Amino acid sequence: MNKTLKKQFVIFIILSLYFVFHTINDFYIPCPIHKIFHVYCPGCGVSRMLVSLIHFDFIKAFNYNKLLFILFPFGVFLYIEFIYSIIKKKEPLYKKIDEKVWYILIAILIIFAILRNIIPGLAPIN
Repeated sequence: MNKTLKKQFVIFIILSLYFVFHTINDFYIPCPIHKIFHVYCPGCGVSRMLVSLIHFDFIKAFNYNKLLFILFPFGVFLYIEFIYSIIKKKEPLYKKIDEKVWYILIAILIIFAILRNIIPGLAPIN
């Protein structure tokens, strides 16, 4: 098995165990940026969003992190395509995406981080 594929499998197992642990204990890893600086980063609420998606509670998932909820299907597609490219030994799609697209995505995440600290409706629900 490819080293990268093994790493991805280990990450998958760790995340699966985290979500099982959460389901049993209702525990989330707190966001260090929010803990230290008391501001919401673009990723605040993602753990709760993913758990809500696993439970098919799409409204709650959307309210935890609106932007990443919208981007989630694209991320899943790129991840599946990445694993497929490892198995088929071909160049992954994300390497073919123009560099400007990644800069635009980073800019959107930064703008979202700023706006979610100004507009209360963008902050993750409690």
